[in-house]
Amino acid sequence: MVGYTQRSFIERLVMKKDIHPDYHEIKVVMTDGTEFTTRSTFGAAGDSVKLDIDPKTHPAWTGVHRLVDSGGQLAKFNKRFKDFGLEN
Repeated sequence: MVGYTQRSFIERLVMKKDIHPDYHEIKVVMTDGTEFTTRSTFGAAGDSVKLDIDPKTHPAWTGVHRLVDSGGQLAKFNKRFKDFGLEN
């Protein structure tokens, strides 16, 4: 390694201090109510994250597709295209 002394090279490999986010334990609550603890930079220590969708409910893992209407978007779409000629 041209231009580096052994000491300066090792100093570059060490993580810099006071620039990394706090890494702490949080609680994750699945859609069925089960919980597990993991480490994350999300929120503060002891916070919990409630999932809206997880592997137990996501169509990619379950194979069951269902329409979720968030904020009336599905109803708005159906109203807009009701005369398009497609069956529900």
